[in-house]
Amino acid sequence: MLLITGITGHTGRYFLQELINNKYEGAIRCIVRDTSDTSLLDDSGLNIEKVVGDIRDKQFLDECMKGIDTIVHIVNIRHTIPIIKAAINNNVQRAICVHTTGIYSKFKIASEEYKIIEAELYKLLEAVDIKVTILRPTMIYGDLCDHNMSRFIKMVDRFRLFPVINHGKGLIQPVNARDLGKAYYNVLMLPVEKARSEYNLSGEKPITMLEAFKLINESLGKNRTFISFPLNFGVFLARCLKTGTLGKVDYVEKVQRMSEDRCFSHEEAKEDFRYSPEPFDIGIAREVEEYLKRK
Repeated sequence: MLLITGITGHTGRYFLQELINNKYEGAIRCIVRDTSDTSLLDDSGLNIEKVVGDIRDKQFLDECMKGIDTIVHIVNIRHTIPIIKAAINNNVQRAICVHTTGIYSKFKIASEEYKIIEAELYKLLEAVDIKVTILRPTMIYGDLCDHNMSRFIKMVDRFRLFPVINHGKGLIQPVNARDLGKAYYNVLMLPVEKARSEYNLSGEKPITMLEAFKLINESLGKNRTFISFPLNFGVFLARCLKTGTLGKVDYVEKVQRMSEDRCFSHEEAKEDFRYSPEPFDIGIAREVEEYLKRK
């Protein structure tokens, strides 16, 4: 039986669609909250068992693992350790865990917690047989429930003069949630002995932040003016804000990270399961169109 966490979330919904499109025949157990909209699960036509509860409850998690041989853990990297511990206790054979390329950042705010979690994970795996594959998406976008490009779309739409840090030269490689849903399914279908321990799941190719903003601007049909501010000036303002709020609002590293390249090769995913994400201009145009329809 397959256990899935986060099936009703942003990328989880696209993973569910892949299971439907490919007529997945195995039994599936999905952990959901009592507030989750499970209508897509109910109408999927798949052999799905819904279990309602709190993933932070160890006893509940242990019960969820009964009879499970494979896990696809999507919901949050912070739950990986208890998920894997429960899996080990119940002799689960395989786990696919969705983490983040944020772990590669040189800034603590973006990577420190993730590094601690994964160090604990690999230590945990030293003496057990469970096969774990970590999937690392880059900046996720694709529809208005994302927390990345949807914000930029609203900002470009709202402000005639749009500020960018350091000429917007920082490289990003946004990945569409649709491509992630396909990747999750394809990794699941890989024979366990052929799956690697890690895959980066990035967008088609790197682009600069300014290029991304200009594509949003074009799709919106706007004529915005992009004004560059030196990185040091942005950091100075962030530090002033931090001081003025007695440390309650701290955006210093977030501003500094605007100059950090966030692009990562997905060649291993391409080689192993033909990963081929769509171009950013196509995906962002679709998301802008959705935004304009709802506006």
